[in-house]
Amino acid sequence: MKLSNCHNFNDFRELARKQLPSPIFHYIDGAADDEVTYRRNTEAYESVDLVPNVLCGVDHVDMSVEVMGQKLDMPFYCAPTALQRLFHHEGERAVAKAATQFGTMFGVSSLATVTVEEIEQLAPGPKMFQFYFHKDRGLNDALLERARAANFNVMALTVDTITGGNRERDLRTGFTSPPRLTWSSLLSFARHPAWAWNFLTKDKFDMPHLSGHVDEGTDLAVSVGEYFSNMLDQSMNWRDAEKLCAKWGGHFALKGIMSVEDAKRAVDIGCTGIMVSNHGGRQLDGSRAPFDQLAEICDAVGDKVDVICEGGIQRGTHVLKALSVGAKAVSGGRYYLYALAGAGQGGVERALGNLRTEIERDMKLMGVTSLDQLNRDNLRWR
Repeated sequence: MKLSNCHNFNDFRELARKQLPSPIFHYIDGAADDEVTYRRNTEAYESVDLVPNVLCGVDHVDMSVEVMGQKLDMPFYCAPTALQRLFHHEGERAVAKAATQFGTMFGVSSLATVTVEEIEQLAPGPKMFQFYFHKDRGLNDALLERARAANFNVMALTVDTITGGNRERDLRTGFTSPPRLTWSSLLSFARHPAWAWNFLTKDKFDMPHLSGHVDEGTDLAVSVGEYFSNMLDQSMNWRDAEKLCAKWGGHFALKGIMSVEDAKRAVDIGCTGIMVSNHGGRQLDGSRAPFDQLAEICDAVGDKVDVICEGGIQRGTHVLKALSVGAKAVSGGRYYLYALAGAGQGGVERALGNLRTEIERDMKLMGVTSLDQLNRDNLRWR
């Protein structure tokens, strides 16, 4: 499959499947337990229908939004994801450049494979740093100070990884970071010589924000589930989140909020944003889809904090449905990761371009010229 033939989410997924060794592809593609929640994240959007208006004069539309003080040219941003140079040798560099070109925000993970200092040089636009709360408090302090010094605009604390989800595909394929060679994985790597060549000959794989603090994930191969369970602080609580918010002193969000009670507490501790998210179905299988929870959370705190709907977004119509319910913007990981894996920066640019074109077309078909014209009158629940 050629990049020029990638017109939707599933096309990019297929391109990634062809380019990646099996353990790497299934790490992106998989989720927890029976993957029920993963599937529901997208299916939830099909439970709601759009009701368009006509004769509205839609020759020009404005799809810009302001989220946590950041002006975005489109209402989708690239959610932070770990290990990106495993998927393509350009990794975060490619995504940062593509997001900048499209005037949207790029999220950088604590478990990134490129430093925040380099990302600052590559991406002058809005940037979010995603914070994992480690047992090592020295590492926590270093993460915060590096993000601050690199002029990141938003800090997002992930709160739904208090232990690793049961990602059975990773157990079957033996996925680790860095990749651990077994007879089965070696065969898969050999069948994808371009990926293997780039992995072996480009910059040594590393998670530089962890260097000097922990060996796991860089010098010592572990699964992501093992990393979460062993390295992150399971005693993390609301008091810790409030202290981190105060220490950051700028726009601060909690990533992984799914209940109204937690959304209200996020407001109380000073958050300016929340990501309604179940970690792409990769943590607690059987949990609700973000879109299913969105209305009650927006009703409770939507006038006090910017609500982001994260997970399951595959179409421009999904974006408009989430914004009609009350989200300020949406974000996603797999949407651009498949494109990154398939074709590097060019793939991410094509994926973002496809989505921007869909949103513009769908706004015109809905009869709206700006996103603030969307509301629940546009929707009917089946």
